[in-house]
Amino acid sequence: MTTDVREEVIGKGKRAKAAGMRLGVMSRADKDAILEAMADALEAETEAILAANARDVEAAEKRDVSSAPIDRLMLNEQRVVEMAEGLRMLARLADPIGEVIDGWRLPNGLEITKVRVPLGVVGIIYESRPNVTVDAAGLCLKAGNAVVLRGGSDAINSNIELVRVLTEAGAKQGLPEGAIEIVETTDRAAAGELMRLTEYVDVLIPRGGGGLIRRVNEESTVPVIETGEGNCHVYVDASADLDMAEAVTVNAKCQRPGVCNAAETLLVHRDVAAAFLPRVGEKLIEQGVDLRGCEETRRYLPDAKPATEDDWATEYLSLTMAIKVVGSLEEAVAHINRYGTTHSEAIIARDLNSARQFTQEVNAAAVYVNASTRFTDGGQFGMGAEIGISTQKLHARGPMGLREMTSYKYIIVGDGQIRT
Repeated sequence: MTTDVREEVIGKGKRAKAAGMRLGVMSRADKDAILEAMADALEAETEAILAANARDVEAAEKRDVSSAPIDRLMLNEQRVVEMAEGLRMLARLADPIGEVIDGWRLPNGLEITKVRVPLGVVGIIYESRPNVTVDAAGLCLKAGNAVVLRGGSDAINSNIELVRVLTEAGAKQGLPEGAIEIVETTDRAAAGELMRLTEYVDVLIPRGGGGLIRRVNEESTVPVIETGEGNCHVYVDASADLDMAEAVTVNAKCQRPGVCNAAETLLVHRDVAAAFLPRVGEKLIEQGVDLRGCEETRRYLPDAKPATEDDWATEYLSLTMAIKVVGSLEEAVAHINRYGTTHSEAIIARDLNSARQFTQEVNAAAVYVNASTRFTDGGQFGMGAEIGISTQKLHARGPMGLREMTSYKYIIVGDGQIRT
């Protein structure tokens, strides 16, 4: 690592730490005014934002990057509007800081209150999704946290421009200097330095593919909240409404295949395989989906390629889907718990006992009954923007909204009590 890279990252951390102290005590009115100003600035500066993004997209196309990553990278006027609306939605949400979570009085007269507080400084390491820059900045601000952003090199121009727009607009409304920091170097060593910035960063959140998440888990000395990788399943039970199962499967796979809550594997009970697989296979193929099937699946879908062991474990993030016929709900659950990434799993069933068993036994942050996995999203859950989908159990799980971007402390008030 060069001295320049190390000094840049440390400098960002120092400024964020100082800003975090001020943000933690900022009023809701002040934070909301900053968020509204940021939202207005995004829309006013759309042309400059799209010009910066076009440079990133052009560079990616020259490197023959596939369509799914380019879709995640690309901005347009509608996506800029959506980012701005996400900030406005955050401004309308209640401020979590200072919320009393619990409280009680002890027999000795001590009054104990459990109060929500900011995490402090949040580091975000993410790949080529510029909207994460805005979502992370907004959520951290509303929750009283400073943020250090380290986006992927593919989106560097977009991210720098977005941070410029946000910080300039925010500063006019009192945003502390250093509240939103972005690591501008594309040197891979910068991510490693951020992972070890324990003096200034309180928690690190990786957003991206399995390789990024594994690297952060292995190398980080800063506490990590694991997010993201989504090998999600739809299981069609023997009791399923097949019209519903078809609609949910096609939506979960095709509505936006390049995101972590898209379904990658379809499991179908043997009792309905003959009736269901030909019809859903036709619809998926019409949408351009490349099918990979087990031997039994290929009896009903002869155009499907033979599925390998790797197919069951792959997060495709593209129009590819693995399909397996199972003999029971128990087999489906076992398959999901073996190959899934504890993100989002769905059952299509009219039998309430089957649905109940599935929700109890599947290990995932979000478990759906008769609905698409595509709803695992902070906005869809009514949380406003999200920082990511936590696939672990500590300290947050599922979509991470405002409350998940906080910690808590105990405030104990007495009148001279001493311990004997």
